[in-house]
Amino acid sequence: MMYRQKYTHEIFLGKIRLVQPVILCGGSGTRLWPLSRTGFPKQFLSLTGKESLFQQAALRLSELGDSGIDVAKPIIVTGEEHRFLAAEQLREIGIDIGAALLEPAGRNTAPALTLAALAAQQGGEDPVLVVTPADQTVTDAKAFNDAMREAIRQANDGAIVILGIKPSAPETGYGYVQAHVNSGQAFMEVMRFVEKPTAEIAQQYLDEGGYYWNAGMFVLRASVWIKALQSFRPDILQATTQSWNKRIADANLATQFVRPGKEEFLAIPPESIDYAVMEPSTNSAFTVGMVPLDAGWSDLGAWEAVWDAMAKDQYGNASHGDVLTTDSNNTLVHASHRLVTLVGVRDLIVVETSDAVLVADKKSSQDVKHIVKQLQNTQRDEYIMHRKVHRPWGWYDSVDEGDRFKVKRIQVKPGASLSLQQHQYRAEHWIVVKGTAEIINGDKQFTLQENQSTYIALGEVHRLTNPGTVPLEIIEVQSGGYLGEDDIVRLMDNYGRIYNREY
Repeated sequence: MMYRQKYTHEIFLGKIRLVQPVILCGGSGTRLWPLSRTGFPKQFLSLTGKESLFQQAALRLSELGDSGIDVAKPIIVTGEEHRFLAAEQLREIGIDIGAALLEPAGRNTAPALTLAALAAQQGGEDPVLVVTPADQTVTDAKAFNDAMREAIRQANDGAIVILGIKPSAPETGYGYVQAHVNSGQAFMEVMRFVEKPTAEIAQQYLDEGGYYWNAGMFVLRASVWIKALQSFRPDILQATTQSWNKRIADANLATQFVRPGKEEFLAIPPESIDYAVMEPSTNSAFTVGMVPLDAGWSDLGAWEAVWDAMAKDQYGNASHGDVLTTDSNNTLVHASHRLVTLVGVRDLIVVETSDAVLVADKKSSQDVKHIVKQLQNTQRDEYIMHRKVHRPWGWYDSVDEGDRFKVKRIQVKPGASLSLQQHQYRAEHWIVVKGTAEIINGDKQFTLQENQSTYIALGEVHRLTNPGTVPLEIIEVQSGGYLGEDDIVRLMDNYGRIYNREY
């Protein structure tokens, strides 16, 4: 039976006033290395279209509004290191952030959702939270909207709702939800949650029916989440509330970055939404239901899933970039910087970046994470950053380096500026190749045009600004005994990074 009458749902009945999108933007996507890295994880990659997975999630949620649903600006929960990347990607698609909640460390999804629920209630509202990971793809927008709006209607009446995916194969990489199937009903009672199964058990679920993949998308009122957490994990609620009460916001930036208290946040017990609330809520005083989602969903958890989601030629080959194949079948080739060719191969994954190449059997694509672990254990940079690194002012690409020198190509967005800074161990030459540069170099301020240059001595205070309307590009040549990115003494900054040594 459903337990709707045990919960005070009558206070929720009526028109839906406000839906609050919550995008959980953590995770590193190690199984999609070398494209996905901790400094630029998979949610920010464009794998199945021109928009990144994060941008696709934000656009999907922004389109949920109708005559009875008002959609608020999204709340983003992400890490400190990805804050500008998330803000810039949303700016590119014309979506304003309601708030970006910056976790000082990963504590899994239950504390992340708790931060979002506390933030959503700050204005005195009790919105319906539509919670989704940032790294999924959906191909049928109408089916997604229909299912999510049904979930919103149920959540508006006090239910805790999960979106379930009808399994198409005995997948062992997902958790499952067993639902009480009612013919013609869009809202089903959740009977239990089950962990990632063995292949044999997954096949049994497929044969029996009534089992769905857990998509990790949840819909519920902010107050319902808080009450459920208070019932089942009061320790998480108390610790997260203490961290929230010590929050600091960057009021001087266009995007509201909110930092919960770090010391208090690190004391929060790490736990998932499923373990903390969803599993203990079944057969309780809370109504827990599922809405089936048949919308071409995928979480793109490994390269084989990316191949499955991409368009293919007549031989089953999926490709991106400059790729040529002959006598090859059922392959995925992702070329980022150069021509990649395949001859006479089958069922391969080939991914090329500026500093790494992956070649894997498609069936073993889940095991790429083991390569990442080796890179991490040997402290190699290739698991952290790409050669091209994005910053709030633009980006830089480390094109060459050797003993006591490094060469970078730097692009600065119109109107943007690097911090006023100095270095303890290196000197720099700047050569303008495109646009106009405003320079502070010691006690001098001047403008450089294309083909002009300046030398910045070791220890000299300096700054680079683009005053123009087109991107500024320079070539920077560094020389010195230490050329690490942490050799920055930042004196003034437009992006709140005075105490954070990042370029």
